[in-house]
Amino acid sequence: MVIYHAKGLTARSQARDLLALAAAEHWGLSPLPQIARREGGKPYFPKHEGRHFNLSHSGDRALCALDGAPVGVDIQLVKEWRPSLPRRVCSPDELAWLEERSNLWSAFALLWALKEARVKESGQGLTSSIRDIRVPLPAEGPVQLDGLWFGTWTGRGWAAAVCGHSEPPEKIFKKSLDIPTV
Repeated sequence: MVIYHAKGLTARSQARDLLALAAAEHWGLSPLPQIARREGGKPYFPKHEGRHFNLSHSGDRALCALDGAPVGVDIQLVKEWRPSLPRRVCSPDELAWLEERSNLWSAFALLWALKEARVKESGQGLTSSIRDIRVPLPAEGPVQLDGLWFGTWTGRGWAAAVCGHSEPPEKIFKKSLDIPTV
């Protein structure tokens, strides 16, 4: 599994530019292969079934994961949400963990990214209550739960997570996208 990250995006389409860069560097796939969507909406390369990817963007940031098995990623900008939201979407254990954090919204963004990554890994979409999506509490380094690997990363004003069948890397590739978007 490899993870690519870019900041400074000025258009949503640049997230796909990050995928193209990652696929070319990691797999030698250039130009970017045709992308289709499975029934649940998960994107895939129809002519490259053993090459799995997932892509997320939030604000001016994008995150991309490549792997040999299904994978899901999510990146979130840290912001203030409605104060009632954590109680609606978090399990009791997650709420207790949040209450111990000094920065509620940074911690919440990390939990939200983990839940999104798990849903995106399955490709099924949101089929149950967000509160019922099982994810590990954020920790240092990769964590396993239910036979899946989870990894998290944070930076100033953002939080990101991956969920997949391979152990996530400690570091992510930070890329500059100097590709003009038309």
